[in-house]
Amino acid sequence: MTINAHQERPGRTELARVLMSRGVLSADWAPSFAAVPRSFFLPDLMWPFDMETGRSLSVSRLDDADAWFRYADADVPVVTQWDDGQHSGAGPGQVSTSSASMPSVVFRMLRDLDVQPGNRVLEIGTGTGWNAALLAYRLGAENVVTVEVDEAVATEARTALHHFELPVRVIYGDGLRGYPKGGPYDRIIATCGFRSIPFAWVEQSRPGAVIVAPWGTHYSNGDAVARLVVPEDGASATGAFTGPVEFMKARTQRLLPVVHSEYVTDSVADREKSSTPITEGEFMGERFSPQRFALGLRLRHCVHVVAEKRDGARPVWFYGLGDRSWACVVFRDGQAEAQVWQSGPRRLWDEVTATLDWWRAAGKPGYERFGLTVTAEGTQRVWLDDPSDSWEV
Repeated sequence: MTINAHQERPGRTELARVLMSRGVLSADWAPSFAAVPRSFFLPDLMWPFDMETGRSLSVSRLDDADAWFRYADADVPVVTQWDDGQHSGAGPGQVSTSSASMPSVVFRMLRDLDVQPGNRVLEIGTGTGWNAALLAYRLGAENVVTVEVDEAVATEARTALHHFELPVRVIYGDGLRGYPKGGPYDRIIATCGFRSIPFAWVEQSRPGAVIVAPWGTHYSNGDAVARLVVPEDGASATGAFTGPVEFMKARTQRLLPVVHSEYVTDSVADREKSSTPITEGEFMGERFSPQRFALGLRLRHCVHVVAEKRDGARPVWFYGLGDRSWACVVFRDGQAEAQVWQSGPRRLWDEVTATLDWWRAAGKPGYERFGLTVTAEGTQRVWLDDPSDSWEV
């Protein structure tokens, strides 16, 4: 294989140094990182996320190879497909639907997977094929199976893996069904976000198998990495979350955008009005603040939308997914209290404040104190500290 142009670049050396200094790239994965460059699996036209501007940029290897390799070797996510493949043109599309994840996220999840020699691994979400190649380099291509729901993406990844001389079996199909013909598996890893983890994965796992998957609720687009272990009886899988991430969602589990007009059918001012001493900072926190995750775990069947701040005011909307309940809180700079409006059988803002009180009383737990249990009955149960004290989401 001719890959020197992809390997011998200062950017890769610097990326390795940064990942190792942060404890993300462990010594056992360093040889795979060195041998399998992400750039080999990226298309000539790609859309990396620029951290400074907060936007996806269009970068062509044919037009600017230096910039292309600079982003390929950077710790940034790179979109490789928009709008389920319906997008055309050089600019970004509307919805990103396939990508190469940030290297720091990739190796953090591989660390959580804790593969051992001889392990058989099922990957859900092939994408570019880079993650499968890293696994195959370490375990052997014969021990890795990867499933991709998009036929064009699967074909491109299969071709890249073949050219890299790591001929992983790439299956075009629905990853929610797993791939029983290749099982049983010692490890399963997903590279897209889920709102419900299929029990089929548990059924295709050996006792003691580890499942690593981004999981979250419809409350927000954020996820957390669930690290589940399958017990001897195979009746469930349970484990703690290891930290926050944000992934593109599995296509069959995407939430359609809320239609605001179907909830708010008349003037907001005509609805129940109150105020709250909760500040914008207390509610919002940082992007991956644990209270946001806790809110999603406790506010069942609810989605929230944070609007852009204008003239010092930031509205936040809450919509009930099981009925037409809604709430709106408007935070204003310089004001001690925010205005709240609520409507419908649920008082969603009251649920928000009750959850924040619960989170504070529990000692403001971070992601690692929460966990997830998946059962044969198809339920997803979350817990704080103790799996025996769980609730359904």
